[in-house]
Amino acid sequence: MAPLLVGLRARKGKEVPARRKERYGKTTLSRPSGPLIWVHAASVGETNAVLPLITQITETGTQVLLTTVTVTSAQIAQKHLPKGAIHQFVPFDIAPFVNRFLDTWQPDMALFVESEIWPYTLSELNNRDIPMIVVNGRMSERSFRRWSRFPSVFRQMFGNVPLCLAQTDEDRERYANLGVTQVEVTGNLKFDVPPPQADEEQLQRLRAAIGSRPVWVAASTHPGEERLLAQAHSRMAVRIPHLLTIIVPRHPERSEEIVREMIGIVPRVQRRSEEPDLFPKTDIYIADTIGELGLFYRLSRIAFVGGSLVNHGGQNPIEPARLGCTILHGPSVSNFANIYDALDQTGGAQCLNNERELIQTLARLIASPAEIDRRIELARRAMRPFSGALDKTMMALNPFLEPLKINAELNRFNSDDPSI
Repeated sequence: MAPLLVGLRARKGKEVPARRKERYGKTTLSRPSGPLIWVHAASVGETNAVLPLITQITETGTQVLLTTVTVTSAQIAQKHLPKGAIHQFVPFDIAPFVNRFLDTWQPDMALFVESEIWPYTLSELNNRDIPMIVVNGRMSERSFRRWSRFPSVFRQMFGNVPLCLAQTDEDRERYANLGVTQVEVTGNLKFDVPPPQADEEQLQRLRAAIGSRPVWVAASTHPGEERLLAQAHSRMAVRIPHLLTIIVPRHPERSEEIVREMIGIVPRVQRRSEEPDLFPKTDIYIADTIGELGLFYRLSRIAFVGGSLVNHGGQNPIEPARLGCTILHGPSVSNFANIYDALDQTGGAQCLNNERELIQTLARLIASPAEIDRRIELARRAMRPFSGALDKTMMALNPFLEPLKINAELNRFNSDDPSI
């Protein structure tokens, strides 16, 4: 079953064929000597959030093995991991694969980022007395209700967790109610991640192509949103000549599907992966490339953040807020509820419930640069109180990291001195 699943995922671009054996716990690499921390981050957001923490851990002299699930997160990891850290795809949560993975890497400790729950893996970590700590922990209301139906199962997996570092008070309460005994609130690591970079040459090239055209970006969009956004563009274009809409789908491999959805709605749709140079008469520019979100946030001062007009829970609004965008979003924002609350309450963001509200708000903002300036500053102010999670997380982890370093130093000393 697992090879069939990997094959299907590979055909959809969701696996790297040359590295598919890693999903079975196999590797071509060797375990580094000394203490090794296994860090697991599922996808792009979690990977970006934990990279600064990995850097700080490696600076202490401890090696890090980072595992991820998605191809995109693997590409980001390989590009940005510091010296002393290596990447592998996480094995399927099946006994032979997990056991092979743990036998090979023998981690001294595991850090699981946000809300990743792998039943067999957690059970086997317990069996091997490998401490597992949750960092940047998040427990949504939906997940809490689901696990509340199986409290004994959750306690079996998390009962021996020595520490859970939660993002918010709400997350702490949910973990505690499910039986995790030691829970601390350290904040959200995503606030301490540097804003995504942009290639300066590409930025200037696209700015020149856009010129004076009114432009807005819809980022991290999900199925069901792109068609609605195209319809909104079509109606706005009647009132706003030369309007350019940039759509950055959450999953770039969906770009062909997105283009098909827009047939008959807008006359000119362009895919960046096929035609990177923006044409003067393009209506909607599909930014279906990897690692360029920072580029597109810098091209527009208005950003709609996706996953919020469909029942997904919303995507991360921190990056556009820090890169000088006023933020628009739909009502489904439970994944980042406290952040959106802060943004909405200050006026740095606005919730839009339907296509009509989206059109009205965009038209008003495009006609009022001063209003955009005001909202951008309010968004930046709303973000300031949330920083500091990285330092708090490292302080909480230090009592676990220090013994590893001391043991490693003792082992080196004993191996170097045969008289002991």
